[in-house]
Amino acid sequence: MSLAWRFALRDLRGGLLGLRLLAICLFLGVAALAAVGSLSSAIVAELSARGTVILGGDLQMEVVQRVAEPAELTAFAKLGTVSETVRMRAMASSADGLNSVLVELKGVDAAYPLFGKLTLEKGALAARPAGNDVAIAPALAERLSLKVGDKVRIGEAQLRVIGIIAEEPDRVGEGFTLGPVALVDQAGITATKLVQPGSLYTMKYRIKTGARDPAKAGEALVKQFPSGGWEVRDRANGAPGTRRFIERLGQFLALVGLTSLIVAGIGVGNGVTSYLEGKRSGIATMKALGATSNTIFLTYLFQIMIVALGGIIAGLAFGALSPWAIKTFAGDALPVQPSVALYPVPLFISAAFGMLIAVGFALVPLARARSVTAASLFRAGLEAEQRPALLTIVALIGIAAAIAALAIFTASNPLFAAIFLVAAAGVLIILTLVGAGVRSVAAKLPRPKAPLIRLALANLHRPGAQTSRLVVALGLGLTLFATLAVIESNLAGQIERTVPKRAPNFFVLDIPLADIDAFRSLVARQAPDSELITVPSLRGPVVAVGDQRVSDMKDIPDEAWVLRGDRGLTYAADLPEGSRIVSGKWWPKNYAGPPLVSLDVDAARALGIKVGDTLTISVLGVEIVAEIASLREINWDTLGFNFAMIYSPGVLEAAPHSFMATIAMKDASNEGTLNNAITQAFASTSLIRVKDVITQVGDLLGQLATAVRLASLVAVAAGIAVLIGAIAASRRARIYDAVILKTLGATRRQILVSQAIEYAGLAVIVSLLALLIGAGGGWYVVTQTLGLDWSPDWIQVLGTTAAGAILVLGLGLIGSLPALAARPAQALRTL
Repeated sequence: MSLAWRFALRDLRGGLLGLRLLAICLFLGVAALAAVGSLSSAIVAELSARGTVILGGDLQMEVVQRVAEPAELTAFAKLGTVSETVRMRAMASSADGLNSVLVELKGVDAAYPLFGKLTLEKGALAARPAGNDVAIAPALAERLSLKVGDKVRIGEAQLRVIGIIAEEPDRVGEGFTLGPVALVDQAGITATKLVQPGSLYTMKYRIKTGARDPAKAGEALVKQFPSGGWEVRDRANGAPGTRRFIERLGQFLALVGLTSLIVAGIGVGNGVTSYLEGKRSGIATMKALGATSNTIFLTYLFQIMIVALGGIIAGLAFGALSPWAIKTFAGDALPVQPSVALYPVPLFISAAFGMLIAVGFALVPLARARSVTAASLFRAGLEAEQRPALLTIVALIGIAAAIAALAIFTASNPLFAAIFLVAAAGVLIILTLVGAGVRSVAAKLPRPKAPLIRLALANLHRPGAQTSRLVVALGLGLTLFATLAVIESNLAGQIERTVPKRAPNFFVLDIPLADIDAFRSLVARQAPDSELITVPSLRGPVVAVGDQRVSDMKDIPDEAWVLRGDRGLTYAADLPEGSRIVSGKWWPKNYAGPPLVSLDVDAARALGIKVGDTLTISVLGVEIVAEIASLREINWDTLGFNFAMIYSPGVLEAAPHSFMATIAMKDASNEGTLNNAITQAFASTSLIRVKDVITQVGDLLGQLATAVRLASLVAVAAGIAVLIGAIAASRRARIYDAVILKTLGATRRQILVSQAIEYAGLAVIVSLLALLIGAGGGWYVVTQTLGLDWSPDWIQVLGTTAAGAILVLGLGLIGSLPALAARPAQALRTL
């Protein structure tokens, strides 16, 4: 080993010219994995470190449409300092009443915030609102053209703007909102008169406790008040939605990075093959002078590992610096600023992947150089490649198993990672078989009369042809292009292609039960050509599925979203439009029996329940047990009111509740007039413009598409490197062919045209295959992982795949230039 080490170092003194591709490929793959892992860890670490600030306390008890009972408040106070917050949607109007926008009205007490600090921008009239004062978000000030000292109407109160919010410490923990924040104190909430029986509001009780495990304290409170309908959150999970989104996106991008690394591994194999081809004479000389096969193997293994280690270290450095770089240059685009630190776990995982990939893909060319004799090395350009020895195959299987185990056991979703790896292995097998098939078919085809076409066809199956390697390299790159194009086009056009042509203009919330008839009359007067749909609305959590309490469930699957927090509830005599019964039956119009509920079929599947089972909900602390009468398939794309749970008449009517409405207008130019008329007449109602919701969701999807696009750039770079490696691996044979053809009278143009025909044929075959595989992979990611509808832009996908094929052809021709430039006399003396 010491002799091989000295040989390796001595040989490397001549430069790394032949191993640059190896270093570049490993750098790209490891950098992608390390960057995604470090950034995801940085954001999750920030969520954990700032958990109390993000949540607003060590423990949060949340309930809808009611305030805590005295006994509950007493129990909260025993744990520590309590801060009470009320949150609801409302309409904010300018003083002249001509403009109004939807806001998130937040009422806080004197103890708020328990952690962090509420700060207002310079020029504020006070440090915090009191009485009829309000502090507003910058977006609200911009949309209503408000400044400090102006008046704004919310509900029935005229509030004075005392400042613009600079920092709301618990903003991230509040989750997704439809409007900017307007912050008042408890007196301000009372002045608005918006908290009424039936109105939709959420009470949050944040507790600052010295308990080491606030989660246990929360569980004890739920058991103490089992009918309270409480949702519990602790400081370890202050923003569960944000954390879940970051972890899922990180998992997906990590797998994209792993794909890039596997693609880069093909480049590693090609680069090592090309490098060893250039060392053929040196290897032959060493063997002729008595060097053993083990010495040859170890010499070049050491060289490859040294270069691979350099590429991996460079990739790790890039990944380790990515949280700092992204926080500096794009921190505002993230839901949470990443915590800048060194995260060893993702770096270690990335390094392990990089080293396994390097060894795995370099093993075959190294074993080939080890196993052949000196005499056959001199003739290798004319000989078919030997199959790997059994020991090499066993080693490759072990490395592949290690890569699979590392990917699965470090993934947040092991099943998805396993499916991904199986799919990647399947793609490799398919491409390998296609490569062998192309070579076999090319050998059996009749010889064309045109000499250039005949030469191109012969290049596909002649001894030493790189057809299989080229097909695998091209196929992986183009498949990745096609898959990412399918995903990105789905994200980019998701809203435009899923919003129905006859979508409503407004959602109207919190219409008082006593005012529903007056509301209908106003809409009929102001917009007589509009279509108005009104439905009763309540909220309440599911507290039991059958005989099992939700609070006793340890692990709630992601698909069981109906168990998370409060759900929208309604009652109806008729089956609503957009729903289809798939199991059971709808109740009669005049039904007056025991409580029945119709449930979304997907929710029922996630909960493992069926028609005849029972669900228990809590409405204002009263538990209602209902039998499942039917399961419905819901068309969520109607942008109408779709409830997962619809109850039979006679169950919920007695509870305080309000109405919701959708308004679809033929003349959208009248939106502003109708908006102001409703806001002025019904102070407690909230209007949501559908186009504003679409804009917000579109922004979120745009951020996701940007993340996929950035990941795809790394994948594209890795694919290009692989292609260059595949071309470089056949460089010696190409030069030899070009020299012989030139000696026989062929021109450079003829040689270039024949190679263009060869690459064009491969590009067409592989592009069609990549399009098929990419469409299947993209469908799975879009529909099963991201949970979006399948609506790709096929023009964009075909264009991307065609661009990839043209890139393949261009790189192939560029790679042919050294062969065209070779001088016959000089080349024949060196080959």
